[in-house]
Amino acid sequence: MRLVCSARLVVAGALGLCLAGASIDSTALVTRTQAPAPPGGAPMRWYKGNTHTHTLNSDGDSTPDDVVRWYREHAYQFLVLTDHNFHTSVPGLNALHAADEKFLVLKGEEVTSTSGGRPVHVNGLDTTRRVGPQTGAAGSSVVDVLQRSIDAIRAASGVPHINHPNFQWALTTEDLQQVRNNKLFEIFNGHPEVNNAGGGGLPGLEDIWDRLLSNGILVYGIAVDDAHVFKKPGDPSVAGPGRGWVMVRAPRLEPRALLESLERGDFYASTGVVLEDFEATPKSMTVKVQPQGTSKYRIQFIGKGGRVLREVTDVSATYAFTGDEGYVRARVYDSNGRLAWCQPVHTTR
Repeated sequence: MRLVCSARLVVAGALGLCLAGASIDSTALVTRTQAPAPPGGAPMRWYKGNTHTHTLNSDGDSTPDDVVRWYREHAYQFLVLTDHNFHTSVPGLNALHAADEKFLVLKGEEVTSTSGGRPVHVNGLDTTRRVGPQTGAAGSSVVDVLQRSIDAIRAASGVPHINHPNFQWALTTEDLQQVRNNKLFEIFNGHPEVNNAGGGGLPGLEDIWDRLLSNGILVYGIAVDDAHVFKKPGDPSVAGPGRGWVMVRAPRLEPRALLESLERGDFYASTGVVLEDFEATPKSMTVKVQPQGTSKYRIQFIGKGGRVLREVTDVSATYAFTGDEGYVRARVYDSNGRLAWCQPVHTTR
């Protein structure tokens, strides 16, 4: 895979510059509510990774070594092992598989709890220790258990992301919008039984994302495998690998550098579409696709309420902010059913 490292998110500091009297020829200012990107001059690269996968240490069918080997051999640069309520040791795996700027294994855990029979699953990325299930007091609500899980992951120095909200229809938009101190949730999960698209009158994950964003809650959407089965390659009925991933722009292949980029939205999610560039400036958002084979592309810019603001049938597109969108994010379709999702920015006049 050819990775072009020119992408940048010129979003931090725009508001401060304007207030300081700097001249910005723009109708809208792009704002984010998290830390700015690393200082200029640091070389930035794209790293392909999966943040949700399982081994024999919980309910997977393969050893950690075999799982890591699959991702290394399939052109990933990093992998987080997230077995249910189990904290897999990774130094030995990195001794065997890691290579400078080529591949890295991160420790993690899928903190797996229940509330009133509803599953509450939150991944902890690069946690320093096992967190374990968070049950709370008798009769604790789903929101309480969800918040306890996030807080426990943060206490273990990890970065949380909320998993498959529609798995057994466990988490609603109303539940998710009450959560604090979480920046990431899955808008695509490769498991065949997690109801990504919604149904029966209940919203899909991307619709939930737009509802949260429209309510002023800035969260970033990730795509993952949730792989459990490595011994039935090509079987769509099982939770196999290689179905969803993130492309993270970071200065180096190191756990904290990767996680800092994820938490400030400096990445895109994909089920197969590769981007050459993604840029948000005070004036506009630009997406450039790296074409593959004979695929054709459709780029959409989406605003408040999930409204499509602009659609372009080309490999490159720019949307000029008006300041009335509430937020802007981008979605890319290819003609063979693959997608990519670019992270949202809030826009104000």
